[in-house]
Amino acid sequence: MILHIVDKEEWLIAKAKGIYVPSSLESDGFIHCSTKEQVVNVANFLFKGKDGLVLLCIDTNKVSSNIIFEDLYDTGKLFPHIYGSLNTDAVSNVVNFPPNSDGTFDLPKECK
Repeated sequence: MILHIVDKEEWLIAKAKGIYVPSSLESDGFIHCSTKEQVVNVANFLFKGKDGLVLLCIDTNKVSSNIIFEDLYDTGKLFPHIYGSLNTDAVSNVVNFPPNSDGTFDLPKECK
């Protein structure tokens, strides 16, 4: 399983279409994802204090596009990237991802 942070409204639109094509696919060439060990650090770095987010729990065996684990930013950590759109039937669970009162995030119990 890999995880992706997305605005809930954006996900609902994608779910209705059956395919998720975020802006990062055009700008970066892939969909940024994380492992469960990485997602909290990513959320605290990029989304601190942002409300209205959900975590997509993605079954890598059902993703129709290529997934490559790579370190594009010389962090020493391999992050999963989906090179293509995400078929919504590969998402096994959608978990609300609200920030704590201080704006930071914790891994929801549904993802542990």
